Amino acid sequence: MRIPASTYRLQIRQSFDLSAAAGVTDYVHALGADWLYLSPLLEAEAGSDHGYDVVNHSRIDPARGGAEGLEKVASTARAAGMGILVDIVPNHVGVATPVANAWWWDLLTHGQGSRYAEAFDVDWAAGNGKIRIPVLGDGDNELDALTLADGELHYYDNRFPVAPGTADDGADAATVHSRQNYELINWRRADAELNYRRFFAVNSLAGIRVEVPWVFAESHAEIVRWVNEDLVHGLRVDHPDGLAHPGDYLDALQKATGGIYVLVEKILEGDEGLPPNWAAAGTTGYDALGDIDRILVDPAGRTRLDALEGDLEDTPASMEDVWPELIYENKRSIADGILRSEVLRLARLVPEISGADDAIAELLACFPVYRSYLPFGEEHLAEAATSAKARRPELAGRIDALYPVLADPTHPAAVRFQQTSGMVMAKGVEDTAFYRFSRLTSLNEVGADPGEFAIDLDEFHRRQQFRQASLPASLTTLSTHDTKRGEDVRSRISVISEMPKDWENTLGRLRELVPLGDGPFEQLLWEAVLGAWPASRERLHAYAEKAAREAGTSTTWTAPNETFENAMHALIDAVFDNPEVNDIVTGFVDTVAQAGWSNSLSAKLIQLTAPGVPDVYQGSELWETSLVDPDNRRPIDFDLRRDYLARVDRGWLPPVDETGAAKLLVTARALRLRRDRPEWFSRYLPIPAYGSAAAHVVAFDRGDAITVATRLPVGLQKKGGWGDTTVVVAGRPLVDAFTGERYAGGTLQLADLTRQYPVALLVPDDTDLTAILGD
Repeated sequence: MRIPASTYRLQIRQSFDLSAAAGVTDYVHALGADWLYLSPLLEAEAGSDHGYDVVNHSRIDPARGGAEGLEKVASTARAAGMGILVDIVPNHVGVATPVANAWWWDLLTHGQGSRYAEAFDVDWAAGNGKIRIPVLGDGDNELDALTLADGELHYYDNRFPVAPGTADDGADAATVHSRQNYELINWRRADAELNYRRFFAVNSLAGIRVEVPWVFAESHAEIVRWVNEDLVHGLRVDHPDGLAHPGDYLDALQKATGGIYVLVEKILEGDEGLPPNWAAAGTTGYDALGDIDRILVDPAGRTRLDALEGDLEDTPASMEDVWPELIYENKRSIADGILRSEVLRLARLVPEISGADDAIAELLACFPVYRSYLPFGEEHLAEAATSAKARRPELAGRIDALYPVLADPTHPAAVRFQQTSGMVMAKGVEDTAFYRFSRLTSLNEVGADPGEFAIDLDEFHRRQQFRQASLPASLTTLSTHDTKRGEDVRSRISVISEMPKDWENTLGRLRELVPLGDGPFEQLLWEAVLGAWPASRERLHAYAEKAAREAGTSTTWTAPNETFENAMHALIDAVFDNPEVNDIVTGFVDTVAQAGWSNSLSAKLIQLTAPGVPDVYQGSELWETSLVDPDNRRPIDFDLRRDYLARVDRGWLPPVDETGAAKLLVTARALRLRRDRPEWFSRYLPIPAYGSAAAHVVAFDRGDAITVATRLPVGLQKKGGWGDTTVVVAGRPLVDAFTGERYAGGTLQLADLTRQYPVALLVPDDTDLTAILGD
């Protein structure tokens, strides 16, 4: 298996296609990344910027550059000695435009007689033999809008097939519709009445049964071709938790590809580990992201921020209780709301248990992780059952009856429950609770637990040693296309943990000037504004609308609260148009900017040099101040980055300022060392610090490369700096890969190591490092 030293993620789409990717390969290589990491390439819905809505497995999307585009990227990467990792989507396909998806079109045409009926996960009995398509509007006579044209049924811009022999008698469109293998229904009915499996609650993404051998073979033939022709060397598997049998799928993928490097987009909760039978090198790195963020948060700020959150939520409860209860309430709401159809389908699989739907929803709400992989993880089901019975004693009998069924890996209900629990967790936590809990929103990130406020150095080092020992080829990351806030937004927000009183006063003034009446959301929104500043008016308006509707406390996607949203947009306008509000925002940003940049450089260096395979999300070698998607898929100015890199290689030591060039210096030097001196990153040993500011140092030895990073910079400044603080390393000559400063080894003063930057990367001073350090 070929394993990358690092990866660089590129979002491939029509506006930045494979030809464009080939055009930046030389820059990515010069930066030091070892592999290109490409977003999904198969043909997707027209205009799709993300590519997760695949409509045709048989070819690379022409809009993304087609087969010729991949050949071009592969050729340029091969010439540079680089590999290619590609994101693939086995769980679902795009069905927003039925005619674009031949499998779905055939299913709608022929129903249960379609060859592809086996490919899709449809409960035909629940629809009286029809597949329900939730596209109709709210009018009383929406079917009157149907027309027959060119042998198809049209509903405004939506086109649907007509089964053979069902439109030959001159019947009107509504009558022809009644004869089809599908039923067009009101879009609001989807939550409770949909009878096909979706990706989460997205009606336009239909689940496929990749566990069926021919479905796997036909949906992966093109992917396997890439591997066989040496175009692609690794695969990132999107959403394995949606599959019926993820372990079996990974085995099939390894067999089909000859055992290449495979990563899974898997969120691990707490100490949860990957199933040991999975043929995967690791995860896509959300777990590493959470660890790095938390070592840069000041635990001393928790008490005051807890109290502030309590005031905003108007609850006397301890934050120890608020977050778990919020998770439970949101998950139960999701199970009873947008995923009610999944719960009812599960209940139909156990007709012998009366009232099973309520008990199933309760178990889903109490499930402590995303899913189990029976028999692996049955203890999570047991924990959910215990918790559910404690909350709802009247359901104990039904839960006891369900337990042996849901614990049986061969029972259809158990398979389905495992596929569903992850949906409920994702929608209830990531897409709802993360927008309602505002204590310190740098902690509200995919794959992390906002209930965990901070970790100490001992715990941080323990987690890195575990990664080194267990999954050294697992990806690590700080930003992805899924993160709610870019890494440098989070780094600035985390400074609040060091100055909670100042933040409380600032927030209070802002809320007085532009009140919304939703305290937790106001805090979340103001932290986003401050974290991403300077940001455009358009970006902040878009973020505010998405965040508010995801939170669902004052407005929603399905029933927008016009009064609230007008006030919310007025708040964003006030940031730009009200001098007093603007002064508060810019004043606070000025106060925290340097500390935020210090956190950013520390986070980046730690991620790039700690155990695992570091990924750099496109453009994040400069400050990454994106907010939630689609903001984090904005175009990248590669010309600017090329210029900065060339200047750095000519000897420029950029200041730590708004340009972010200092971050590019750190990124390039660390990536080049990981690629060109892999033997220097063969172990993980914590390095203790000594002296008055020892708690402000994160230091570790990877073998021959030593990382030194600053944490809690505000507190460090209050102490008057490093003082007598030292680290002790082997007594051999060392050079800082960032500044070129040389040290004799032994006892090193932190004040010396961080004179230029808040981070240092020390390597042996007995090797020609011209290729890494530049001229």
